[in-house]
Amino acid sequence: MSYVSPSDFVGKMIDAGEAKAHMSTRDTLIRAYMAGAILAIAAAFAVTITVQTGNALVGAILFPVGFCLLYLLGFDLLTGVFTLVPLALLDKRRGVTVRTVLRNWGWVFLGNFAGALTVAFMMAIVFTYGFSVDPNEVGQRIGEIGHSRTVGYAEHGAAGMLTLFIRGVLCNWMVSTGVVAAMMSTSVSGKVIGMWMPVMLFFYMGFEHSVVNMFLFPSGLMLGGDFSIADYFIWNEIPTAVGNLVGGLTFVGLTLFATHARTAAPRFSIPAVAEPHSAEARKISA
Repeated sequence: MSYVSPSDFVGKMIDAGEAKAHMSTRDTLIRAYMAGAILAIAAAFAVTITVQTGNALVGAILFPVGFCLLYLLGFDLLTGVFTLVPLALLDKRRGVTVRTVLRNWGWVFLGNFAGALTVAFMMAIVFTYGFSVDPNEVGQRIGEIGHSRTVGYAEHGAAGMLTLFIRGVLCNWMVSTGVVAAMMSTSVSGKVIGMWMPVMLFFYMGFEHSVVNMFLFPSGLMLGGDFSIADYFIWNEIPTAVGNLVGGLTFVGLTLFATHARTAAPRFSIPAVAEPHSAEARKISA
């Protein structure tokens, strides 16, 4: 069977967190860069489909292709390391400290941002023929997204910031569930199906993903979106990243760790029933 039980895949989660905490800076950056770039291409793909079909659900259904590819290639997203790496610290794995956790998060953030920014620049060229004409319809939509999901939140003040944070929490609750779901199976098809469902959900619901936004908002600025770099960081990226951390670690990492890696003793001990020794006794008991 390709299914992996919760007690086993939680062990895999802790092992993965330990490996990522000890990974070299070089490999951490390369894997994070490629993850950010691939997810950015998937986001551009999903927005293009939504604009061309007029159906956001179709874009959401197809967006997870990027997430599945980067996971299967062994690349790292900030949302994933938010959930996995602290588990190695909680499990007291050798050499894993608060400093190594923060180091991993910092390099993955930078790598993801560089990868997403690279694709944002490339797609801006595509949407404007090398900045020689106005953005096409897809480029205009990306600029609108940047405005509505920065200035749109700012217009509501504290309530907007709270909404942004909660959308970040809900996003990584789903995305990290997808990361874990991939560990539930030993087959490629099982991993893809497990990842696809929660990632599709987060995208269609409009939850805030810090790495997707590393593409959408810089791209939006390049394409004439009516918001500033300060708007992007204050009214989206920073609160989204904090929400992603809380959502993934609290509702996925810690809950699974607490109940499957640190399972509490049962309230009642059920005595084992002795098996009849003789064939006659077994016949009578039957």
